[in-house]
Amino acid sequence: MAILSVTSTSVAVNPLKQSQSVGATLAFLGLKGMLPLLHGSPGCSAFTKIPLVQHLREVIPLTSTAMTEVATILGGEEKVEQAILILVQRYQPEIIGLYTTGLTETRGDDMKGFVKQIRQNHPELDYLPIVPVSTPDFKGTLQDGFAAAVESIVKEISPISESLACYPKQITILAGSAFTSGDVQEIKDIVSSFGLQAIIVPDLSVILEANFHDSNSSITANGTTVAQLRSIGSSVFTLALGESMRCCAQILEQSFSIPYEVFGELTGLEATDKFLQALADISGISVPEKYRRQRRQLQNLMLETHSYFGCKRVSLALEPDLLWSTIYFLQSMGVQIHSAVTTTRSPVLEKLPITSVTIGDFEDFEQLAVGSDLLIANSHAVAIAKRLKIPLYRQGIPIFDRLGNSQLTKVSYQGTMQLLFDIGNLFLEAQMISSYH
Repeated sequence: MAILSVTSTSVAVNPLKQSQSVGATLAFLGLKGMLPLLHGSPGCSAFTKIPLVQHLREVIPLTSTAMTEVATILGGEEKVEQAILILVQRYQPEIIGLYTTGLTETRGDDMKGFVKQIRQNHPELDYLPIVPVSTPDFKGTLQDGFAAAVESIVKEISPISESLACYPKQITILAGSAFTSGDVQEIKDIVSSFGLQAIIVPDLSVILEANFHDSNSSITANGTTVAQLRSIGSSVFTLALGESMRCCAQILEQSFSIPYEVFGELTGLEATDKFLQALADISGISVPEKYRRQRRQLQNLMLETHSYFGCKRVSLALEPDLLWSTIYFLQSMGVQIHSAVTTTRSPVLEKLPITSVTIGDFEDFEQLAVGSDLLIANSHAVAIAKRLKIPLYRQGIPIFDRLGNSQLTKVSYQGTMQLLFDIGNLFLEAQMISSYH
C-alpha cells in the first residue's frame, strides 16, 4: 500500500498535468461527426489545442464561443446559443461536445441549463445530441476531463432500456485516456478474433485517419457513431479499461443492468491472460492459437531480458491509470520503483505496491528522481533527463519529439513484447556506455 503525499508548494513551477479540457477534447475526437465546442475565450481553445496538436501531429477540430470580458460578465448563454446555431448551419455535425473552461466555470455558467433552454427555443435541434461536460482547468487533469466526457456521452446519448433488444455478440468497451490509438486498434482486433462485436467509447483507433469530411469541414470523419452509442444498452457486457472508466461502467449497469469488469492494466503476461479469459468467457470461444503462440513468445522474451530489468531503479511521472499499469508491468520484470509522481487523486494510487506516490509537478519529479536508472514521463521531461543524465522513456501526453507515438502499442502479448524491447534497449545502451567509460 502506497502512502499518498501532496506537494506543499502553492504553485506548480513546472506543471506535469494537462487541463481537463484537453482530456475531453481527446475523448470527443473518438466520435464520428463530432464538433467539439469549448465555452471560453479564444486563448482557452488555443491552449487546449496545443498539446494535442503537438502529440498527434494532426489538425484538431475545435471551436469556441469566443467569450470576451463583457460577455463573461453578462453571461454566456447567448454566446453558446449563437455558436451552436452557426455551427449547425455551417457544418451539419452529427453530435456536439459542449464543455467549459476555468473562465466560464468561475462565473458559474450552467451548461445543462443552457442546453435545456436552447432546445426549448429551437425544437428543430431535437435530433442533434449535445453533450455538456464540466471541465474547469483550475482543478482536475487530462484523465479527469476524459472520464467526465465519456460519462456525459453515456448519459446523454444512451436510449431508455425498455426499447432495447439484447445482442449476444455485442459488448461495450470503455477505453480510458491511458490507451493510444495503436492500443485501441489492438484491442479491437483481439475482440473481433473472439467473434464479438465491440462498441468502443471513444474509438481513438481512427484518430489518425482522415479527420474531416473535406478540407472546409471541422467535423471528425471517423469514430464511434451516434447509432452505435444509442445501441450501447443492447450490449451483454461492459469492459472498462482503466480505473477512471469505472464510473461510466457503473452508469451502464444502473441504466441497463449490464454487468461489467474493470481492467486496470492490459500490459504484461498476467494482465493479458485475464483479459483474454474474460473474452473467452463472454464469447464461449477458446483463446485463439495466435495468442497462445504470442504468449509463449512473451514468456521466452521475459526470461531473456530479465537480467537487463532486474533491480533497475525507475522513476515515473504519469497520469494515475497509466502510472498503475506501467508500475505493475515493471515490477513483474523485477524493477524497483525509485519514485512515482502523478497529477491527481485516484482510488488506485494508495493500492499501488510501492512505498509512496506524490501528487506534484516536474519540479518534484526532478528532486525525487535523483539516483534513478530510467525516467518514464512525457516529452516535457527531456530537460530533466539531460540535467540528471538519466535515459528517458516517453509515455503519456504530449510526446512531441518522437514520431509515431500514437501508434505505439503497449497492450496484449504483442504490445508487451514491444515495450520490453523499447525499455530493455535503453537499459542495454546505458550499460554499454557505462562500460566504455
